[in-house]
Amino acid sequence: MRKTVLIVEDEFLIAIDLKLLLERCGWSVLGPAATVKEALGLLGDGLPTVAILDVTLRDGSVAEVAEALRAQNVPFVVASAYSRPELIGGEVLAGAPNVGKPTEGRRLLTVLEQVVRSGR
Repeated sequence: MRKTVLIVEDEFLIAIDLKLLLERCGWSVLGPAATVKEALGLLGDGLPTVAILDVTLRDGSVAEVAEALRAQNVPFVVASAYSRPELIGGEVLAGAPNVGKPTEGRRLLTVLEQVVRSGR
């Protein structure tokens, strides 16, 4: 089964680094999306296996995207420098694994695999 990841990140260089890292490791990448609107549009084209979410995007909080993912049972991780992203991005982010920002590649891949396996 091909693993697909949606990247929702509004900082261009970070988004491209994540995309290249994940593609090198065999993931199919949707995005990156820099806005809530873009991310929701990509979800309309097909569901990813998992998503990586930045907390604040150009057009607001990522909460609406997280809620859409949760409604479709798509697990997600947060990439944030905040220790408690839910305080900034909304309660829907509470309990989601936070891979940090900047994100260390090996840790990101490990966490994505765990989240996909557990379906959480």
